[in-house]
Amino acid sequence: MTLAEPLVITLVIFLLTYSLIITETLNRTVVALIGASLILFANVLNQEQAIQAIDFNTIGLLIGMMIIVGVTRRTGVFEYMAIKAAKLAQGDPVLILVALSTVTAITSSLLDNVTTVLLIVPVTFSICSELSIDPIPFLISQILASNIGGTATLIGDPPNIMIGSASGLSFLDFALNLFIPIAATFLATMLILRVIYRKKLKASELARARIMDLPELEAIKDFALLKKSLFVLSLTILGFLLHKVLNFEPATIAIGGATLLLLITKEEPEDIFLTIEWPTLFFFAGLFIIIGALDQVGVIEWVARRSIEATGGVISATTMLILWLSAVASAFIDNIPFVATMIPLIQKMGQIGGITNLKPLWWALSLGACLGGNGTLIGASANVIVAGLAEKNGVILTYKGFLKIAFPLMILSVIISTVYIFAVYLR
Repeated sequence: MTLAEPLVITLVIFLLTYSLIITETLNRTVVALIGASLILFANVLNQEQAIQAIDFNTIGLLIGMMIIVGVTRRTGVFEYMAIKAAKLAQGDPVLILVALSTVTAITSSLLDNVTTVLLIVPVTFSICSELSIDPIPFLISQILASNIGGTATLIGDPPNIMIGSASGLSFLDFALNLFIPIAATFLATMLILRVIYRKKLKASELARARIMDLPELEAIKDFALLKKSLFVLSLTILGFLLHKVLNFEPATIAIGGATLLLLITKEEPEDIFLTIEWPTLFFFAGLFIIIGALDQVGVIEWVARRSIEATGGVISATTMLILWLSAVASAFIDNIPFVATMIPLIQKMGQIGGITNLKPLWWALSLGACLGGNGTLIGASANVIVAGLAEKNGVILTYKGFLKIAFPLMILSVIISTVYIFAVYLR
């Protein structure tokens, strides 16, 4: 086999795989596994090289957090938080929208945004039913909040997990460096949504009284399990904050926390393991193998060199290219495969261009990819999940209707990120 043959084979497999993922012709996990299998059968990578290409820190962190969330969700604490937020808003629809969005954003930053919307959206429908108002504004606001909140931490959104693993950036690094642009984006988004929907968000005094009568404590199904879950979750997050001091990888902390929770709760592992999103994990594994093959045949290095030439190696131009390219691309394709491709590209750009401080590029990729997911209804997994839940409840969240509200807000969030990155990192 000549040198050109593995290159052509890998490019064909990569392009076909991504085309099928984007068009959703087949299940994305199946597509990624087919692509990875073809890489192995074509002998572009051998089995040992393929295993090395899979980032266990990403996979392990996801598994650990999925187990912790799987146990914690059984307590009903998330439903409690949603009802409590609605009552604190005194049944006012506008304030409820802001309150539920705030709960969604905070929870998404500490768990993950897909799990968060799965838990909060059903309660949202109940609240909207009590208020006799259109749930669409609430659904759109929670999609936006879940992706904004998920951007704030290492564990909030899968792209950040991947970036953290590749760059060595810690939980604390993400929290400290991304809090300001995320807080500014969230506040701006809530203010604009409040203006857009102020006429639609009106409810009678009787409907508001019904909200105040909702028994939030009844949402808690198991107080003993709740205490144990919150204890382990707090311990795990503390571990993330201190993982560099402890010299443990985030995956080790997450799996350790998950193991401790299973031990002290005595939950059946078979039941909890059913809550793990295995298709997502195998999707990641397949992508890692395909990207590893691209690196092996030199595609990543070639693209890195062309990118350096386009920006002249200037750090500010390179950072802005990554931020805006990530945002626009992630609005229309799944941000996970996009980030999987960009990570080794940024690493190569650093090596080739002699860029010693890659942090601006990592923050640009994180902000662009995660916030870009708000651009369209297919931009992020949470968006698709909410649309599906809405349809099950007889509410149609249309692509065009979402685009009209969300895309301009996504552009605003990237503008805020641009200003922040220039002010803090590129002065």
